[in-house]
Amino acid sequence: MKLVSYLKNEHEQLALLVNGKLYDTDSLHPDLPISMAMFLNYWEDVFPIAQMAEKHIKEGGFENKRTTPFEEATIIAPVPNPTSCRDGYAFRQHVAAARRNRKVDMIAEFDQYPIFYFTNHNSIQGPGDIVCMPDHFEKLDFELEAAIVICKHGKNIKAAEADSYIGGLMIMNDMSARRLQMEEMLLNLGPAKGKDFSTVIGPMLVTLDELENFEVPCKDGHTGKSWNLNMTCTVNGVQVSKGNLADMDWTFAEIIERCSYGVNMYAGDVIGSGTVGTGCFLELNGTGKLNDPNYQEQWLQPGDVVTMQIDELGTLTNTIVADESDFSILALKKL
Repeated sequence: MKLVSYLKNEHEQLALLVNGKLYDTDSLHPDLPISMAMFLNYWEDVFPIAQMAEKHIKEGGFENKRTTPFEEATIIAPVPNPTSCRDGYAFRQHVAAARRNRKVDMIAEFDQYPIFYFTNHNSIQGPGDIVCMPDHFEKLDFELEAAIVICKHGKNIKAAEADSYIGGLMIMNDMSARRLQMEEMLLNLGPAKGKDFSTVIGPMLVTLDELENFEVPCKDGHTGKSWNLNMTCTVNGVQVSKGNLADMDWTFAEIIERCSYGVNMYAGDVIGSGTVGTGCFLELNGTGKLNDPNYQEQWLQPGDVVTMQIDELGTLTNTIVADESDFSILALKKL
């Protein structure tokens, strides 16, 4: 099932996406919620109803229902107001390349446990403009990722059961202002300001039943579902990144296990995978300069169009826009 949040009369509306058309949930059954937050909070009750409605649509039912073409709708983040947002560090290829480029050894702890950081859940957005302040353009970067959303409450969730807590998958672009990130992390705390201005998810949430045919075994020694889904990112139409979701070393199930240790997880919590190998300019620039000292670094600029695609999860497109303000926090640093 593909679940989409869009603006209808300037208000959030949840819909099923079937054959390019959006079917408002509340028009399909009186018990289906109008918002993603309500849908997630009552997941076990409403998910079967939504499945039946989708089946009826595909069998030719609801022909007289008013629909909205997906391409004409104002799509917002599928989970517009997450209860929290964490981002993992699951792809060994990305971590190893980034450390190699800095000429440091691969860190042994990566293979011992999955890690994550909290980012600003109030800065979640969907397709469209990403408005950046002047300091953000000091090495502005994308990060090609996937994300999940939790669909039921849990605590101390074991990896073997954790997949049942996943509502679905979506594309994530973990935007990064690298200069801010690197400067603040010199103090061994963060990332914070380098990450908190925009995290993009969308354009839809795809439930796990829709992805069963793409399931593959996870890496040896790991637990949880894995999916063979190609991932790409283009900037202004030029492909810069390519990977596969099956390349995750740590599974979402294992990340959930660690996230939920001693902590309540709630329906609406979003968790990112971390960056796929080659999935950001920081890694690409580092590799380029390692191989060629004259390599010209590339960073995102105003007007750039970032397009991410993951098989079965759709296409997420954003345009980088400069804020009108000239305010700089970098200029406030004490000398």
